[in-house]
Amino acid sequence: MAGTRDRALLIGAAAVLALLAGCREAETGPVAVSAIGAPPRLANPNLQPLDAPSAFLAEAAAQGLVRFDAAGEIEPALAQSWIVSDDGLRYTFRIRRTRWLGGGPVTAQQVAARLRAAVSRASRNPLKPVLAAIGDVEAMTDQVLEIRLRGPRPNLLQLLAQPEMAILIGERGTGPYRSTAEAPGALRLSRPPGEDDEEPEPSGADLLLRGEPAAFAVARFAEGEADLAIGGTVADLPLARAAALPGERLVFDPAPGLFGLAFAAAEDGPLADPNIRRAVTMAIDRQALATALGVPNLRLRTALVPPIVDELPRPAIPDWAPAPMAMRRELATRVTARLDEPLRLRVAMPEGPGYRIVFAHLRRDWRLVGIEAERVGAEAPADLRLIDAIAPAMLASWYLRHFTCDTDNACDPAADQALEAARVAGSQAERQGQLAVADRILTAQTVFIPLISPVRWSLVSPRLTGFRPNLFARHPAGTLIAEEF
Repeated sequence: MAGTRDRALLIGAAAVLALLAGCREAETGPVAVSAIGAPPRLANPNLQPLDAPSAFLAEAAAQGLVRFDAAGEIEPALAQSWIVSDDGLRYTFRIRRTRWLGGGPVTAQQVAARLRAAVSRASRNPLKPVLAAIGDVEAMTDQVLEIRLRGPRPNLLQLLAQPEMAILIGERGTGPYRSTAEAPGALRLSRPPGEDDEEPEPSGADLLLRGEPAAFAVARFAEGEADLAIGGTVADLPLARAAALPGERLVFDPAPGLFGLAFAAAEDGPLADPNIRRAVTMAIDRQALATALGVPNLRLRTALVPPIVDELPRPAIPDWAPAPMAMRRELATRVTARLDEPLRLRVAMPEGPGYRIVFAHLRRDWRLVGIEAERVGAEAPADLRLIDAIAPAMLASWYLRHFTCDTDNACDPAADQALEAARVAGSQAERQGQLAVADRILTAQTVFIPLISPVRWSLVSPRLTGFRPNLFARHPAGTLIAEEF
């Protein structure tokens, strides 16, 4: 039934697109990108979150000090070079001589002001919690700035490469692409020659960027009207499957992060008891969920922090994790049977056919151990809320800081103390030790229900020879075509 609905939705979207479609030169015209979300706009990430279309635009038209290449590695952007002090506490960047798009030269003072704004008290930048190690940002000259840290952060550049750290003033960015309105809901991104750059970069193919619902993005790609559809998550995956495209067109990023359920109401009631939270968590058959989603190499998750994070090479594993599924269910049933009345859970999730699949598996698994579940809207009062987020850097603190006592009801003050000690630690060894303490505490308290690794997918045309899956699910405009056809 769900598959039929998804195909009907795609057929309807394709019919609308057929009425609106114009001719485009598939191999020599602009690279057409459909990003799942709202129409793209150059928004201030310190004031509002960026969806996929606006994040793609920010990377193209308002680059940061550094950026990701096609493989997710760091390369120069506004900063043409940088030096890290031996103690890892000072990063010194030399700013490339360039201009604001439609304005004057970019100075280190302007860049420093934007970086300070991102970590200011008023900032709502989603990276702010993991940027707390930044002590000061100072312009040394018009072309040189220095970031001073309270403790060493080897992965700082990964954070600075994220679109949330793009440098802009108002709606003026720093390039390398210039955006102009092309059609309703679409922007043309062009790359003018860098007249003022010390190291001019050649202009590349123009792009036509749209932000639109997933059904339209998939239908546009299927009809040959788009070269790339990006921003796909579990929510929209059934739509991509229903399009029945050749297998190599649907590409998944191996991006780590959080995909699971946070306890939204754990101050009182049954979920205030860690043993109840543990029973709710161990009852879930993660392998069955992964099989239903059908994502190649999808990692099952029982630990809060994945084992690929250098800061925490041996994350804490729940004591129930090695047990077979039948034993887990038996243990969970013993706990729920002691309750005075059946446990009922309200689970908040956004809309989307993929999220409905996830909830259907959770409800089935919980029902087997005497727990009833109801799916509610993303903003409705709930006991559990879905987190579906990509890690912006290989930082254990990004995972753990989601569950501090000022952000989540299921927490432990002792873990907060360990995280604060990690933040100000003077060495990597001391920091790792404190992070491990926080991880063990939060795991023992069962503050989160990990399910699987996040799913991020794209639809990719053969024209895009430079597209590469990577750990950050970032696919910058300038990397999409690696060679001319």
